[in-house]
Amino acid sequence: MSRLLAISSSPHIRSGMTTQKIMANVIGALVPAGAAGVYFFGARPIAVMAVCVAACVASEAAWQKMSGKPATVSDLSAALTGLLLAYNLPPSIPFWMAAAGGVFSIIVAKQFFGGLGQNIVNPALAGRAMMLICWPLAMTTWTLHGVTVATPLSVMKSSVGDLPALTDAFLGNIGGCIGETSAAALLAGGIYLICMGIISWRIPAAYIAAVAAMSALIGRSGGPLLEILAGGLMLGAFFMATDYATSPMTPPGQVIFALGCGVIASLIRIFGGYPEGVSYSILIMNLTVPLIDKLTPPRVLGEAGKHASK
Repeated sequence: MSRLLAISSSPHIRSGMTTQKIMANVIGALVPAGAAGVYFFGARPIAVMAVCVAACVASEAAWQKMSGKPATVSDLSAALTGLLLAYNLPPSIPFWMAAAGGVFSIIVAKQFFGGLGQNIVNPALAGRAMMLICWPLAMTTWTLHGVTVATPLSVMKSSVGDLPALTDAFLGNIGGCIGETSAAALLAGGIYLICMGIISWRIPAAYIAAVAAMSALIGRSGGPLLEILAGGLMLGAFFMATDYATSPMTPPGQVIFALGCGVIASLIRIFGGYPEGVSYSILIMNLTVPLIDKLTPPRVLGEAGKHASK
């Protein structure tokens, strides 16, 4: 009988879903958005994606080799970071800039803090923020069918130009970053991750609802629906705000986190100097996660309720 009992520390119930499987599922869910980017922007996004992924994987392998740490590139987390970074870049970005963004994402935003699970902000968004500061012109030059265009959010910000049809915004036939323009493809990938239990529906739902509410409340040309479909909201809500290491653990905390993201993104979009605010909203709220987790602790298993008899 004693051989049937194994004494160990928690957790006692383990899932067969490994880090590698989780990352592979997320990468698979991102494929439709990448395919849409290639369809609307041409073949160059493929090269940008390859450069970003290669830079991230090589940076992680080199860092772990030099620091004497076990190699973990096979868990696909570095590859996912590279893919997400590429999806947040314009298709015309110079390759060397994309590579520099990948190195920064892995070395500074991830490995400097101890590696996977210990980073305090989303590495891909940190890389994008660095690139936007260093090379603002290259990061805000948008092309569609080989022609320089303004993004819908830029048009709403400046009130100069024509807004796209909602159908074009939903399918992805608009200017923007490689992987953010097709709301349809991102929605399909996000629903897949929710159905697979990889991410919770709470963060995407609360994030998108907050942006819609802020848009309806403040009232900007284009309306709430275009605010949702345009820009990086779908990409951020489903694939970046839901990052395990940089989002709260409990359902109430996740809702608070997502609502904060939505409010900050909307304020930047409407009142800030930059037409898009998704990246910065997530990075800012990433820094509040320890506080949110402290204020919304999970109930300890077996703990008596407030009204339990003594």
